[in-house]
Amino acid sequence: MMRRFNYLLLSILVIGLVSCKSGRSVVASGKVDSKLSAKQLIKENDKRDAKFKTLQAKVKIEVIDDLKASSYTVNLRMEKDKTIWIGATLGLARAMITPDRVQFYDKINNQYFDGDYSLLSELLGIDLDFQQVQSLLIGEPLYNLKDQNYIISINDNSYVLQPKRQNSILELFLLFNPSHFKMDSQQLLQPSKRRFLQIDYLGYQDVDKEILPQNIKIIAVEESEELNVVMEYKSVTINEEVRFPFRIPSGFKEIILSDAK
Repeated sequence: MMRRFNYLLLSILVIGLVSCKSGRSVVASGKVDSKLSAKQLIKENDKRDAKFKTLQAKVKIEVIDDLKASSYTVNLRMEKDKTIWIGATLGLARAMITPDRVQFYDKINNQYFDGDYSLLSELLGIDLDFQQVQSLLIGEPLYNLKDQNYIISINDNSYVLQPKRQNSILELFLLFNPSHFKMDSQQLLQPSKRRFLQIDYLGYQDVDKEILPQNIKIIAVEESEELNVVMEYKSVTINEEVRFPFRIPSGFKEIILSDAK
């Protein structure tokens, strides 16, 4: 189960991480204010929503799985709120997700996946849609913070938001940076399934007055197995014309997620 979980998690999470064009690194020198309320924090975070329309980048990805490390460089393209696309070197693999569809293929193993979010939601154990994937991966909260009540606390030099009433199936913890009110970390815990997903935003940069991620680390744990993914962005441009070529090669074997249960 963890092998299939890791494979699909990487295929979906890796494609949405963003950065921007040769931005100035943001020095996180701010200090937490113990008097800040949860509503004030949510308001400040909302002001920092990404405004870019399109993005292109080369992304260096390091994956550590069962103490085995591997590195990749991929091309990333995004049209915000519409399409996320990734292409590996020499076209060996491509992935594309839209609000109603998830697709990818792998020429090394001659396999592909073409489905909707219901299957991914079942696999990950949480309701999942395009907007949530995009928000998580560009340093914005996975859930709309205005949809429920949150309580605020302080951990080290981060603000922590958590639902006033945590869901027994899925616990959520959101850590915010006091310098720019973007995410420091997003943590999702499924105690009954012994699953833990953590997205750490290790650095940000300022590009055209937007604060966007620069380095991101993903930690996925299921029972005793752990997967780590580290992202580094290079040669990034925003708001230029982008294309999303994608066609599943004939003769490839379809990946059926229900077989992973």
